[in-house]
Amino acid sequence: MRGQRLQSFFSLVITLLFLGSLMTTLIWYMVDTNNVEPQRPSPQKKSDPQPSKLCKGCREVINKVIERYSKTWKKQEENYQKFRDQLSSKCHGFDKAIITQANTPVGAKLVYDGEKKRTLQVTPEIFSTFAKEHPFQNKIWDTCAVVGNGGILTNSSCGKTIDSAQFVMRCNLPPLDKGYEKHVGIKTDLVTANPSILLEKYGALMGRRRPFVESLRSYGNSLLLLPAFSFGINTPVCLRAVYSIEDFESPARPVFFNPEYLQNLILFLHSQGLQAPRPSTGMMMASIALEHCANVHLYGFWPFSNHPHRLHALTNHYYDDRQTTKLHTMPAEFDLLLQLHSQGVLRLHLGDCPPGER
Repeated sequence: MRGQRLQSFFSLVITLLFLGSLMTTLIWYMVDTNNVEPQRPSPQKKSDPQPSKLCKGCREVINKVIERYSKTWKKQEENYQKFRDQLSSKCHGFDKAIITQANTPVGAKLVYDGEKKRTLQVTPEIFSTFAKEHPFQNKIWDTCAVVGNGGILTNSSCGKTIDSAQFVMRCNLPPLDKGYEKHVGIKTDLVTANPSILLEKYGALMGRRRPFVESLRSYGNSLLLLPAFSFGINTPVCLRAVYSIEDFESPARPVFFNPEYLQNLILFLHSQGLQAPRPSTGMMMASIALEHCANVHLYGFWPFSNHPHRLHALTNHYYDDRQTTKLHTMPAEFDLLLQLHSQGVLRLHLGDCPPGER
């Protein structure tokens, strides 16, 4: 009887060990299977992403743009001089693009270009913030690069090409570090600052101002162009930006857009068929460049959400996907710039920059 019980006990132990081993094997198999990646195609490199689905009608639009763009570009000196002369005679960028103590004395009345019923009389304190003289009056550079912030610059390898320009203009305090420098360059001679950035990112400079001043380091001693007199809300924060730069002894050189120049520019662009209420900063920079530069090259100007060549999706900016204000009509602006490109007045760069391209 006792031997029968022992035999039953050992049989039970063996059965339990067998079941335990079976369960262990099953568990290890399940875990191992979950950790194995299914076979997939090799991921595309960032420089060669997959084409994305295009919005309705976008392929036709992009194809028409590329058809116009793909023709061999050559500067047409006669067209360039004609357009530059028209621009200069209407806008007088050489004398009026930037407010100076010479063109805007104490007591002068500034009319805001974005609020034409609003005016401001220049006080001695405000006058002291104006540039003593125009920073590039009657100066012509050979090559100028105007760098927009479009997502088309992502992985473009255009940094060295941009930096090779004699004068480089950038828009709205874009980031130049964290790997972006390979694609957008680092050289900066002039950079604009939209007051909305000062309001949203730096608390309108009402508190600590060091983060704002330190953010200017990547632009060195470049001109910092501020639209202080476009809208009334811009004036106080732009003045605080100037005071912050002075207080912290930053090498940046703040200057103000002249609202008279901007109003003349809007009227001129209307005469060219661009009926936007207000041109984008990029369009303003391109216009200034056309008066001051013999050869104008534009980078980062592409208003569509797909790449012109590979058709993959693009972010709105090379550093984020924030949308632009509805005051601007980017496709219409681009159409005008493409027209000027086709006429040999300026050169648009769409896509990657081959080594050694100028």
